Amino acid sequence: MDVNRLQKAQEALDAEIKSFFDSAPPLRNIEDIGKDLRKFVEFNPPQAGTQIDRKVVCVTSGGTTVPLEQRCVRYIDNFSSGHRGAASTEYFLKAGYSVIFLYRKGTRQPYCSLLPDDPFLECLEFTQESGIQVRQPYSEAVKNAISEHHAMLHLVAISMRSIGPHALFYLAAAVSDFYVPWESMAEHKIQSGSGPLDMRLVQVPKMLSRLRSEWAPMAYCISFKLETDVKILLEKANAALRKYKMHMVIANELLTRKEEVTLVTTNEKIHVRRDPKLVGDIVEKHIIKHVVDKHSAYVDNFDHKVSRASGS
Repeated sequence: MDVNRLQKAQEALDAEIKSFFDSAPPLRNIEDIGKDLRKFVEFNPPQAGTQIDRKVVCVTSGGTTVPLEQRCVRYIDNFSSGHRGAASTEYFLKAGYSVIFLYRKGTRQPYCSLLPDDPFLECLEFTQESGIQVRQPYSEAVKNAISEHHAMLHLVAISMRSIGPHALFYLAAAVSDFYVPWESMAEHKIQSGSGPLDMRLVQVPKMLSRLRSEWAPMAYCISFKLETDVKILLEKANAALRKYKMHMVIANELLTRKEEVTLVTTNEKIHVRRDPKLVGDIVEKHIIKHVVDKHSAYVDNFDHKVSRASGS
């Protein structure tokens, strides 16, 4: 691809992303959310007994919805339960990471797999004295639409930019590929008496390249590729690795995703499988072990380059 074609493709993507964010309703309390994220990332003390900065991972989890009306009654959904993201978060915490868990309400949450369906984390709140108490009754808008997911990811990424290679993005959420632009939606509930529903969905612009190039350019980034046809799975994962400049793509096939995955990098393909002979063994345990090793090597390599550049 020549320089002019590459530049035109970049300009087209920039225009699509700008249109996507401009047309979406703004996040509620965006300033407060941004402030809380910055505080969390800045509260990143060295690990006990060392001078090593704690690593911070953003785990995205669960699916996203595509609203069909501005005052939403109907929406397009996917089946993602958030199990992968929730289980992975537990192992990141065990590995010493600080975790930003970006999830869809109603999906799985860490350490809640054996609890009732009511989300456990939503029963608690922080007090001004930095304590935790049972949350008082409250009402809150559900934040699960595709536009909200991307807006939150953008906020998280720019908040984590300051910690450079110590930031890790583990993008396990099942993000919608198509959406209805806000200005194209009906304001009120679509009436069934109007006959067959004819609606045009627009492709969601791919944010991964923007995450890598602008939002958090030094972070270690991992995306997922799910397919139903195992014959094209690794080909698609390799294509995503190259196109979006990911450090790793985790390839999983629909029917076997809870049993095995393949970790695809530029240098190797690592087949990861849970041990069916071990009671309670899950594939996420083995995924995170490899991810932690890869991220640690990435940070060490970055620090070595900085040390050589400074002459120390």
